[in-house]
Amino acid sequence: MDENRKSSHSHLFRVRLWVEDLGSGRSEWRGKVHHVLSGQERYFRSWKELQEHMQAALGEAGEQDRPG
Repeated sequence: MDENRKSSHSHLFRVRLWVEDLGSGRSEWRGKVHHVLSGQERYFRSWKELQEHMQAALGEAGEQDRPG
């Protein structure tokens, strides 16, 4: 299997998480996901947003692998 074909079937995401101080003793988890191969980055405030972004990135990559 050549290197280009291998890379189209694997993905690398970097996820950064931190606690954001909202004031008045409140805080919230925040995050940033980076799809390393495409360079796309997205901030998120919920696990659902993270999941949706990653699924979209995987779906877009799958579309590129399809012929025609």
